[in-house]
Amino acid sequence: MKTKFNKLKLAVIGLGYVGLPLALEFSKKKNVIGFDLNKKRISQLKSRVDKNLEVSRKEFKNFKNIKFTNNKKDLKSANCFIVTVPTPIDKFKKPDLKPILNASQMVGGFLKKNDTVIYESTVYPGCIEEKCVPVLEKFSKLRFNKHFFCGYSPERINPGDKKLKISNIKKITSGSTPKVTKFVDDLYKEIIKAGTHKASNIRVAEAAKVIENTQRDLNIALINELSILFNRLNIDTQEVLDAAGSKWNFIPFKPGLVGGHCIGVDPYYLTYKAKSIGYSPKVILAGRSINDNMGNYVASELIKNMRKKNIKIKGSKILVMGLTFKENCTDIRNAGIYSVINRLKKFKCKLNLYDPWADKLEIKKIYNTYPISKLYKNKYDSVIIAVAHEKFKDLGIKFISSLCKKNYFIYDLKSLFSKTSNNLRL
Repeated sequence: MKTKFNKLKLAVIGLGYVGLPLALEFSKKKNVIGFDLNKKRISQLKSRVDKNLEVSRKEFKNFKNIKFTNNKKDLKSANCFIVTVPTPIDKFKKPDLKPILNASQMVGGFLKKNDTVIYESTVYPGCIEEKCVPVLEKFSKLRFNKHFFCGYSPERINPGDKKLKISNIKKITSGSTPKVTKFVDDLYKEIIKAGTHKASNIRVAEAAKVIENTQRDLNIALINELSILFNRLNIDTQEVLDAAGSKWNFIPFKPGLVGGHCIGVDPYYLTYKAKSIGYSPKVILAGRSINDNMGNYVASELIKNMRKKNIKIKGSKILVMGLTFKENCTDIRNAGIYSVINRLKKFKCKLNLYDPWADKLEIKKIYNTYPISKLYKNKYDSVIIAVAHEKFKDLGIKFISSLCKKNYFIYDLKSLFSKTSNNLRL
């Protein structure tokens, strides 16, 4: 391990929610190559435009030591590569490693002696050394831990959070040898004010990352199951949680649709690995089953309550407020509301989609319809408040109710407002 910090030439592979903030933060300390295959994305970033709205034009002015490119040849000069590509699941809910393996193949073509490859993408324990390293060796024709080295520092980005930035979130670091671990840890300490936690090896760091979101998934699944139970008992779930929350050690989770690229995905990476070694996980998959089926439950509850109010289902006009996977974020991929919308379409309901954060073209691509840009009064039979955007809070329940006809029903999935006779909270 001979690479010195003063000779470090850093390249960040993948400039999405994880890669862009990371690349920009490092550019405060050293020259950085920001690489992404998406030509349009690179063009926007060169114009100081981040479609994810994580970085403003004004903030871009603070970052001068970065080169945005989609030209692979620009990676030749790098000697330290940080891979931040997505790690999704396929339609069978198995890990889709194509993005990370393709990135490894590309990086392998530019690896030189003493270079380091650091991965941030979420994977199952053992994935980096078992899957990625062989690809790096094959395409570089170099030997792992002799000619090149690897590190793992799992991402901890919180999209939509303007206060908890990358530098304020403690980071796990690890490496393929003790010297590499120190190198990776020292590198991230340059930008992480909150400090780092050195794991003893890459597998420990991989496991730590994947259980962070698995734990959250299970906690949300428990609250979702309780909300279903309390609803049948005619008890307001939020009131129960408020009461239970008066105890000092009660953990404040809320019911809701689980989507995004982490909580709804990472548990499947862990269960995949578990099954590969002959262990069949019970609790993890039970939680996933509950959360995966919440979309159908929400749609069924909405229809049931509309019928109670004698609202004709077929042809009913329903406003869906919020299409992103979480509040104050632009990303609609893997959003929990997707399954709700698909279910309601089967009832022949007329849906209007509304989200001031989301991109109209992205919505059209996923839902085959454009969202509405204005809200009109006295139009809807029902409203689903699916995401806790600050803009929705600011509108207030009185205004949202004014969008409805005289006989209406509102399903407040995020408990933004107090419960009324026309307003059901999840």
